[in-house]
Amino acid sequence: MADQKQKPQAETGCPVKHIAFIMDGNGRWAKKRGMPREYGHKFGAEAFKKVMRRCSELGIEAATFYVFSTENWKRPQKEVDSIMKLLDEYLDECQRELEKNDVRFIFLGSKDPFPPSLRRKMEQIEERSRHSKKIVNMALNYGGRDEIVYAANRLLKCGKSKITEADFSSALYTSESPELDMIVRTGGDLRISNFLLWQAAYAELYFTDKLWPDFKEKDVDEAVENFKNRKRRFGGV
Repeated sequence: MADQKQKPQAETGCPVKHIAFIMDGNGRWAKKRGMPREYGHKFGAEAFKKVMRRCSELGIEAATFYVFSTENWKRPQKEVDSIMKLLDEYLDECQRELEKNDVRFIFLGSKDPFPPSLRRKMEQIEERSRHSKKIVNMALNYGGRDEIVYAANRLLKCGKSKITEADFSSALYTSESPELDMIVRTGGDLRISNFLLWQAAYAELYFTDKLWPDFKEKDVDEAVENFKNRKRRFGGV
């Protein structure tokens, strides 16, 4: 019998508890193939599913994905509509496979700008998955500065007059997730683009020239291996 390709085994005691992805390069990936930007987002959605599953297999407790920023509403309407259609389809898929995936979905950012049907689906998915332990944060209509303002206003509404770092962390969208260990950005740009600004204070940054639709499970493994070889001093020596 011919040898069968072995699926990578799950990691035990993975040092990365929380990893985040800036999924950049969908439009450029499509352009290289002479296709419209929407084509790239479709294949980017497939890459997202594979990476999400691999994070779970490795034992990573929380994975955060920068899906759609507060600034992305400025893109051409045709592209925005395409992204919303893909999101709608993916939310339907999540509804069907919640029990198989055994992950908790949390949507970071205000849901208000989305159509009512999408808001309802997000709320239903969050409610149905809330008892699962592994977290997938989907940053939608998300901006790091916007989140900081949101957290500050939330604490003010609670009557806080003096705020600690612990208070602030507890008011962020990511309050249910462990401290952020690593941000991975695809596409070659060397910036974090208003993503997880508070959480990134001591996160390791990992950049790759690969465009997001080309980012595979083995690339997640390489990022985690890179993390293992870094010395994290958190301001010490």
